[in-house]
Order: sequence, then structure tokens, then C-alpha cells
Amino acid sequence: MAGFTLVEVLVAMMVMAIMAGMAWQGVDGIVRARDSSQGRLEQTLRLNTVIAQWQQDLASIQDTAVVPLALSCDGASVRLTRRTPTGLQVVAWTLRPSNSASGATWQRWAGPPVTTTGALQDSWLRSLQLQGDEPGMVRALSGLSQWQVYFYQGNSWSNCQSTGNLAVSPAASAASGVVAIRQALPKGVRIVLSFAEGSGVSGELTRDTVLGP
Repeated sequence: MAGFTLVEVLVAMMVMAIMAGMAWQGVDGIVRARDSSQGRLEQTLRLNTVIAQWQQDLASIQDTAVVPLALSCDGASVRLTRRTPTGLQVVAWTLRPSNSASGATWQRWAGPPVTTTGALQDSWLRSLQLQGDEPGMVRALSGLSQWQVYFYQGNSWSNCQSTGNLAVSPAASAASGVVAIRQALPKGVRIVLSFAEGSGVSGELTRDTVLGP
């Protein structure tokens, strides 16, 4: 029985090597596609979770006579006072620069729920002095280049730092015993998030949230 020649064996081994290489490239492409899809899915879920928390905070705003405004914006941060099952809580959302090339980080700070006037005022003052590493600070979303916040007041959208309408504050009036005039809460809040290059998300995301009844 005749055997294979050396040339035939070498040719067969070469063919097998080529086929193995092609098979490996196919498997590697499948793995890369799966990892990429998983990364995009996790990023989308993270984004949806953060936006849901943002809207929940706005939906729980509670106006009081204790802090200057139940909802304020200075361009860099948005601060609000919200209801919780165990008391009132001050929450601050801010965009902070990052050392990463993928953009800035959107952070959320939540003070402890409190039930006294002094504790709420202290929490509000703390929200004005945040450095980014305090207890209660959460890195909500990274990869942003900028954010913009608008308030719906006077039947139009305007920059959140614009002066809004004045209204009688029931909470302030009840606390002082006299009619108190405070800046009225806007009827809605619009946020526009711009994503940085290399973040995995392109373009802008706009979300409108209606406040009050």
C-alpha cells in the first residue's frame, strides 16, 4: 500500500493551517461583535437608569420656606429639595471635568433625609460646597462634553438661570404668618446632554420633565 509523499503531507498541513486561521478569524469576529453589543447594551441601560433617577428627583420636588429655592440652577449644578418616605432631602446634579479623554462626568449628590429645619439648611449649605468626593456622591454618567438645562416658565423655554415668575409660597406664608412671595417653580425642566467623542454615544440627548400637577 503506497503512502503519502512528503510534498503531499506538507500541502495538506498548509491547507489545514489556512482553514484553522480562517476559522479563528471567524470566531474572533463573533466574540468582538458580542462584546461590542454587550457594551452598548450596558451603556444604554446605564443611561436610562440615570435619566429615570433625574426625572424621579424632579417629580418629588417639595417647596419649603427653609431653603432659598426648591429648585435652583447656577449653570454648573442643579439643586433641589425632594420628598422621601423618611423626610426631606437635598439633591445636587453637577457636571465635573475628568482626566479621561472620553469626557466629563455627570455626578449626583444626595444628602441624608432630614426632619428638622436646621438639618435641612445644613444639607443645603453642603450642596453649595461640593468637591466631588463627598459621601453620597455618585458618578452617574461619564463621557459627556457638556449639559444644558432649561426651565419652562412664562410659556416658553429659557435658560435655567433666567429669573422666573413670582408667586405666593404657601409653605413660606405658613411658616412666617405673612404672605410670602418667592420665585415660582417652573412648569417643566429640559435637559440636553452632549456626548464627547470616544464615549460610545454620539449626538445629543434631550429629555423634558413636567413639574407639578
